[in-house]
Amino acid sequence: MRDDEMIELSRTLRCGLAFYTRLFNPDPTMSESSAPPAATPSAIPRATAGADILTHLEAGVMTLTINRLDKKNSLTAAMYSSLASALGAAALDAAVRALVIQGHETIFSAGNDIGDFLNNPPAGADAPVFHFLSAISSFPKPIVAAVCGPAVGIGTTLLLHCDLVYAGDNAAFSMPFVNLGLCPEAGSSLLVPQLMGRVRASEALLLGEPFMAEAALEMGFINRIVAPSEASALAQRQAKKLAAKPLSVLLEIKRLMNKGQAGAVAERMAEEGATFGRMLREPAAREAFSAFMEKRKPDFSQL
Repeated sequence: MRDDEMIELSRTLRCGLAFYTRLFNPDPTMSESSAPPAATPSAIPRATAGADILTHLEAGVMTLTINRLDKKNSLTAAMYSSLASALGAAALDAAVRALVIQGHETIFSAGNDIGDFLNNPPAGADAPVFHFLSAISSFPKPIVAAVCGPAVGIGTTLLLHCDLVYAGDNAAFSMPFVNLGLCPEAGSSLLVPQLMGRVRASEALLLGEPFMAEAALEMGFINRIVAPSEASALAQRQAKKLAAKPLSVLLEIKRLMNKGQAGAVAERMAEEGATFGRMLREPAAREAFSAFMEKRKPDFSQL
């Protein structure tokens, strides 16, 4: 990664992801109040209001918007339930021909809400997060994602199950599970090495190294880079193109593309989920979360 990319990544993570920045490079002087105020969401017509997950159906395209800017679009158990329900309904609704998932042009998602995560840890296969991952990984219709700003943890791994991904030039992807004393999820331990190659996957998963939009494009992780203000509009245009095509054909093409490893992905996700639950109770995760709450750097030297 070039020096200018590192500078931009540091700036983006500091501004858009204050509490996760404490985890990467803990600084007792930093607080969420030091981050800039959240921007106002772009004007997109929606069928719901005042919710953390917004849904809107228009011209055959269902749009799911992560709408929790005051918490950096971090995801709670309730939000995972909403997403899983929306995906389940969209899969069965003949009026839905394609789906778009998006955040805001300044941030896609900070991953799990740490407070909610600690209060409601995933306690088995019935946990809302696993319902969501099952729903998105098996969704039969095309999924288009618009990603701008930081996409952390599951904010990155959920993209592995999207068919088209368009990123703003401010996008910063990271899977810092190792920094939390946890293993990857969403089938990423299988899919990331397949997509990136083993050595790049090792940087992303063993080191927890972030990567910017240009690297993501070069690796085939995303389809195109545009200005952040254009990402959602591009995703909508591409989704409308998909919606205009014969749905029966789209369903068969996606089924055939996924057939070779759908079972392997489901099996790996189940193994990751069981391992994730076990590791939550082990010393490394306890140290990581204690350090986070105490605003200090975790000490894994004896673990």
